[in-house]
Amino acid sequence: MIVIVCLDDKKGMMFNYRRQSRDQAVTERIQKICMGKRLWMSPYSDKLYGSLEGMELIVNPDFLSMAGGGDICLVESDSLMPYIEKIEQVIIYRWNRTYPADVYLDLDLSQWERRERHEFPGTSHEKITEEIYERRT
Repeated sequence: MIVIVCLDDKKGMMFNYRRQSRDQAVTERIQKICMGKRLWMSPYSDKLYGSLEGMELIVNPDFLSMAGGGDICLVESDSLMPYIEKIEQVIIYRWNRTYPADVYLDLDLSQWERRERHEFPGTSHEKITEEIYERRT
């Protein structure tokens, strides 16, 4: 499976049961990546991303265990370590800021190889960084 996650500078994902931030430019990039594919997400993520078009959206609280090879999972608050063997690729959108956080990405990115890195202007952030990691072979 392919995981998409948004992080602050300290790998923070959420604070007080809420996403740290959001950006329309990131949403548009996610839509482009997922076009014609299957996108899994939690009911919480459905509130923001459920209106995306051009893909098969699947909303389920147990989405990470149900997703298969090549499926894309939008992860905002879930631990990824229990699914580490299923993860083929990680796409990270970095806010390039530090926000308050109490939920953090639990993957050790030193175990992954960064294949791509792009910066682009966001609608609410001056600069957002997209990084694509693949499992080291």
